Amino acid sequence: YFVNEVNLDNGLVRDRTEVNAPSSIAGTGLALASYPVGVERGYFERDDAIQRTLSCLRFFAKSTQSTDRNATGYKGFYYHFLDMQTGRRVWKSELSSVDSAFLLAGMLTAAEYFTRDTQEEREIRALATQLYERVDWQWMLNNGPTLSHGWTPERGFIRYRWQGYSEALLLYILGLGSPTHPLPQETYTAWTSTYKWKKIYGTEFLYSGPLFTHQLSHVWIDFRGIRDPYMQQRQSDYFDNSRSATQVQRKYAIRNPMRFTGYDESCWGLKIG
Repeated sequence: YFVNEVNLDNGLVRDRTEVNAPSSIAGTGLALASYPVGVERGYFERDDAIQRTLSCLRFFAKSTQSTDRNATGYKGFYYHFLDMQTGRRVWKSELSSVDSAFLLAGMLTAAEYFTRDTQEEREIRALATQLYERVDWQWMLNNGPTLSHGWTPERGFIRYRWQGYSEALLLYILGLGSPTHPLPQETYTAWTSTYKWKKIYGTEFLYSGPLFTHQLSHVWIDFRGIRDPYMQQRQSDYFDNSRSATQVQRKYAIRNPMRFTGYDESCWGLKIG
């Protein structure tokens, strides 16, 4: 998918395979993270991955950052959906905090992988660092204890905040680790205070309904053995928790209480309400 659904001139990746579909910044971040895997597994050459990565990083480094409705981003964050050709905002989409995090994580992956002392690989590292460091994480708090979902030039900050366990784990980690505009430590405490621990089908775990929320942050971080105060109290970690959530999802599909067609022990990975 990431080999074919990309504009090689700017590195943007299509949200889906429809011809007129815009780019998703989250999908673009996943593409950047996949290129090193493609090189290691022999899908394409290192030079190809370098050119794809540089096209993307150069585009975002030069893209318009302003309050203009047709900009690419603002305050170091980017709009959820961008035009595949121009890279400008489409659909009046929001300046997305979490999708920007996935894009940035892909950029940082590239910086960690392309470590050779060549002009192009040095440029990858410099651009990824530059793009990460210009994100104003504190602004995205909007004077609150937890991060906002996003912002639009028409209405300002979205009223929803990242509360309750979700894929935003990576968002908070990147914000806390920023060398330029870091989140205060208490924002993470405020976030974990909104967690919900549940017991479903005999399994206790840190609850989040959709299965992807237990997987996305794990694309970039191996959480085995890493425990924050909340997980220490529960004698778990985020890796074990995702395994438990997966088991619950499969049990739900096997039981299939709503009698949906096709749900069984081999078809699962759903949203539990």
